[in-house]
Amino acid sequence: MLGTTLLINLAGAVALLLWGTHMIASGVLRGFGTSLRNWLGRHLGNRWLALLAGLGITGLLQSSTATSMMAASFTASGTLGLAPALAVMLGANVGSTLVVQLLSFDTALLAPLALLLGLVLFRLRDAPRLESIGQSLIGLGLMLLALMLLGQVLQQIEDSAVFTVVVRGLQGDPLLALLLAALLTWACHSSVAVVLLVAALVPTGLLTLPIALALVLGANLGGALPALGGARTPVARRLPLGNLLVRLLGCLLVLPWLTPLAERAAPFEAAAVVYFHMAFNLALALLVIGFTEPLAALLVRLLPETPQADEPGLPQYLDEAGLDVTNIGLVNATRESLRLADMAGLMLRRTTGLMEKPDNAAAGEIRSQDQALDRLSAAIRAYLADIGQDGMSDEDADRAQEILLFAINIEHIGDLVANSLLPLVMQRAGRGRVLSEFERDCVLPLQAAIEESLHLAIGVFLREDVAAAQRLMARKALLRRLEVNASREHFRRLREERGARVESGDLFQRLLRDYRRIHHHVTALAYPLLERQGSPGAPA
Repeated sequence: MLGTTLLINLAGAVALLLWGTHMIASGVLRGFGTSLRNWLGRHLGNRWLALLAGLGITGLLQSSTATSMMAASFTASGTLGLAPALAVMLGANVGSTLVVQLLSFDTALLAPLALLLGLVLFRLRDAPRLESIGQSLIGLGLMLLALMLLGQVLQQIEDSAVFTVVVRGLQGDPLLALLLAALLTWACHSSVAVVLLVAALVPTGLLTLPIALALVLGANLGGALPALGGARTPVARRLPLGNLLVRLLGCLLVLPWLTPLAERAAPFEAAAVVYFHMAFNLALALLVIGFTEPLAALLVRLLPETPQADEPGLPQYLDEAGLDVTNIGLVNATRESLRLADMAGLMLRRTTGLMEKPDNAAAGEIRSQDQALDRLSAAIRAYLADIGQDGMSDEDADRAQEILLFAINIEHIGDLVANSLLPLVMQRAGRGRVLSEFERDCVLPLQAAIEESLHLAIGVFLREDVAAAQRLMARKALLRRLEVNASREHFRRLREERGARVESGDLFQRLLRDYRRIHHHVTALAYPLLERQGSPGAPA
């Protein structure tokens, strides 16, 4: 029964350690995720800067997994090459060893201080960033508390015959120890926890130093497995596969030399495990940093990009990894929303073209495209609802709301085109009438004005440009003027032309109305930014 109790206590201490790590990462990303992501994006042009960026952010987040997800999002979007992303991963691996170094010191007094200060800051609800810092400090305190619990459990572990037999069974078989540690690390998704566990076991005498070093190698290898398993596309698998290959290479190179390395590290006693963990990752980084380009080329050949299915309604960028890191998820939703805007713009252009050359098959394709647009919009809304389950910063929450309103307005534009404008066009074509020269001169400027406004709205959406948002709002008067002039001139011509059919005039007026309604949804894309900035021109 003693062995079962010890295993439960050990598992609870590791769980608390993992939860503390999660709180630190989620707190920092919630409060500073967008700033970190932008900073990371500006410092990736050089492989050495990329390595240092990965190291620094991992040291801040206490999680190489979060850093790797940021790098993977850049790589998947095409804004970051695979080679510098590999350099970021090398830096993230080194950064995770700094976390182990920090947590390996005697921090008995720091734990309660971190918990107390974190709670005080977390209760400052009017200061979101201080609240995020408070959450991170609470996470740090929980990690330190978990390490103290872990130490207490391990002091009793020598009395457990079963655990002693299992651990001693690894003696003389470093390969088995490596595989066991890799499996354990994959199961708990934290190489930090496993390395700290190994470091705590060494002073008990249950592990010889060569086997302890083999377990550290296994922890490094297993730490690359969760990201690889979570990647769903070949492009997304390239970076985690590259990280796994680098660590596997390091394990194969070091495994035969564990005994002489252990003899040299013996004077450091328990600290040898921590120092070996850092030296291993630092040596790998220095060894591989000069070969990131060939490794990237190899990964591209191993995992070629598969062609996308010809289904516009299927999301292409809503990666599940972005659900855990808010700013990455928002970037994914933004990219998918731009696809919505492209689809709606294409539907509008094709519908206007049918006024001069009616085509039932093309009309059917436009209706199908509207259905695809609706499905994609629903996927974006569902994705936004799942982002940030641990909470968002005010800045990220505002951005999520802007993305949601963008998707909704674009969906309304698609519905207006497919369910109102297109039936009017086809009704007109069914009566054998195409655009007259006058009507074409009225409709085409409206079409051009809406497209120009849509391009401006996309710029507002991406860059959050207040001046551009104000220009977009001012364009409402331009389109209204075009509509009024076209309507007046059309009525004048109807009065002058004998035999003109009232129904045809009514259809043209309804066409003008639909263009105005479409433009209204385009200009509505400027509302969130203007309201948030309190700028002139914001709707009342």
